[in-house]
Amino acid sequence: QVQLVESGGGLVQAGGSLRLSCAASGRTMSSYNMAWFRQAPGLERDFVALISWNDLNTWYGDSVKGRFTISRDNAKNTVYLQMNSLKPEDTAVYYCAARRNWGISPLGVDYWGKGTLVTVSS
Repeated sequence: QVQLVESGGGLVQAGGSLRLSCAASGRTMSSYNMAWFRQAPGLERDFVALISWNDLNTWYGDSVKGRFTISRDNAKNTVYLQMNSLKPEDTAVYYCAARRNWGISPLGVDYWGKGTLVTVSS
């Protein structure tokens, strides 16, 4: 079992930045690919970013490329999402996810965090 706890969400103005953190406990996250998803009210859960277990590969959703950066520190069992140039349409609950397979579908996730709310005001 892997428990994931997100932090760092909040209210920010458009154009601003936030860094989300996801702390893993239980089994080490070093054997998992780690991802961020987001879900706005009334919408489906969308893929944001993915990083491989060995920190060699990343994958970003089209809407966040060039603005968001995913990173991980396996020694700290933590994954991060640096979000820059935020837009109102980035407003959502952001979820951390651990998965053994390499992919962007929410269906392949093994473990989910409970989420942290990011609100971007215009």
